[in-house]
Amino acid sequence: MTTAVALFTRDLRVADNPVLAAAAASDRMVALFVLDPAVLDSDYNRPNRAGFLAESLADLRAAMRRRGGDLVIRAGDIATEVDALVREVDADVVHVAGDVSGYAQRREERLRRRLAAADVELRVWSDALFVVPAGAVTPADRDHMAVFTPYYRRWETATVRQSAPTPRRLRAVHVACGRLPAAHAICAGEQSPDRPRGGERPGRRRMLSWLRNSLDEYVDRHDDLARDATSRLSPYLHFGCLSPLELRRRAEEHGGPGAEAFVRQLAWRDFHAQVLAARPDTTAVDYRDRGDRWRRDDDALAAWREGRTGIPIVDAAMRQLAREGWMHNRARMLVAHFLTKLLYVDWRAGAAHFVDLLVDGDVANNTMNWQWTAGTGTDTRPNRTYNLIRQARRHDPDGAYVRRYVPELAAIAGSDVHEPWALPESARAELDYPAPIVDLERARERFQRARGR
Repeated sequence: MTTAVALFTRDLRVADNPVLAAAAASDRMVALFVLDPAVLDSDYNRPNRAGFLAESLADLRAAMRRRGGDLVIRAGDIATEVDALVREVDADVVHVAGDVSGYAQRREERLRRRLAAADVELRVWSDALFVVPAGAVTPADRDHMAVFTPYYRRWETATVRQSAPTPRRLRAVHVACGRLPAAHAICAGEQSPDRPRGGERPGRRRMLSWLRNSLDEYVDRHDDLARDATSRLSPYLHFGCLSPLELRRRAEEHGGPGAEAFVRQLAWRDFHAQVLAARPDTTAVDYRDRGDRWRRDDDALAAWREGRTGIPIVDAAMRQLAREGWMHNRARMLVAHFLTKLLYVDWRAGAAHFVDLLVDGDVANNTMNWQWTAGTGTDTRPNRTYNLIRQARRHDPDGAYVRRYVPELAAIAGSDVHEPWALPESARAELDYPAPIVDLERARERFQRARGR
C-alpha cells in the first residue's frame, strides 16, 4: 500500500492540479499546507495577499472535504513539518509543484535532501504552475531565452502535459488537521477595501464569465483603462487557484483574435518565470546593468505612492492600487515609466511598493516587468520613453478612469482632466489637487542624458 503527501504551495486548487492528481492516485493520501516562517517573515508577506491566501486555504479545505479528504495546516520550517508528517503517515512519496524563485529552488533542494534521508521520494511537478515550465524552452548555448518574440514562437509549439484529472473521491489518511489561519495571523495590517476574494471557486466563476462575455473584446479593449476588458485573473494565477494550462486551452477552444492576444499574455508570464529561474538574483540586481545613478528623492517617491504627483493618469492608477490591491496592466506600465524614467528613481523602490499592495504580487512578473520598464531588463529598446499625456488621452480618451479614482477632478469634462494645470485659473481655483511635481519634458531629457543619449 502506497501513501502520498500532496504538499500545496502556490497551487491552491483541485482542478487540473498534477500534484493533487498524482497523490490521489496512490492507495491513500494526505494534503498539507505549511505556514513557513521563511515566507511569513519575508517582504512578500503583506496584508492583501494574506487575506487572499486565508480565503484560498478555506476554499481549498472545503473542496477537499467535499471529496472525503481534508487539508492539513501546519506551521514551522517546511522541511521539518513535511518530514514529521511523512513519518506520521508512513508516506512513500511527496508531490509538490516546481517553482522558480530563489527561495523556491532552495526549498526544493532542502526537501529533497531531508526526504532522501528518510528514503522518501520527492516528485516535483514543474508544470503545475506554468503552461510551459522554466527550462523547457531554451537556446542551445544558454539556460534561458532573453527575448520574448523568439521565446513565444517556441512556446506556442512546445509540448505540454495532459490535463490532470480532478479527483472525485479521496482515499485520505485522517490526521489532526489544524485550524485554518485568519488573515491577521498570516500578516497583520489593513487590507485594500476592494481587493478580490480568494479561492478556486471565485476564480473559476470569474474565469468562466470572462471567457464567455469578454474574451472577444480583449484584443481591441485590453488597453482601455476605463472599460477594463482585462480578465483580472492574475491573483488567481499567482496563488494557483486557477490552472494556466486550463486557461490557455479554454481560450484557444473559444478562438478568435481576443483569445490569441490573451494567450500571448500567458506566454509573457512563463517567459518571466524562466528568466527568474535562471537568474534569481534579478529580484535585487539589474538583469542588464545600464550604469544608472538613480536619484534619491523621498518626497517625490512619497507623492507617487500616495497618488499625489499632479499627473492625473499616474495618480488614478496609484489610487486604484491602494483601493483594489490591483492595477490595470497599461496603468502599471505608465506609473513605472513615470517613476523610473521621469523621476529617475530606482525601479526597486517601485517594485517594493507594488509588492506591498498587489494581490497578484508575483516575484517573477513584478520584478521582470519593473526591470523591463526601467530598461534594465529584457527590453530590446531600454531607452524608450513615452509621452504620458498622449498615453492618457489614447487609453482614457474621455477621462472616465481618472475621474473614477481622482474625485477632486470629477468636475472637469472630457479629456481636459488629463491636464488640469492647463485650465484657466478660474477653473483650477476650486481643485484640491497638486501641481505636477516634475516637468514631464525636462524629466524625459534628464533621463536621456543620464543614459548617455
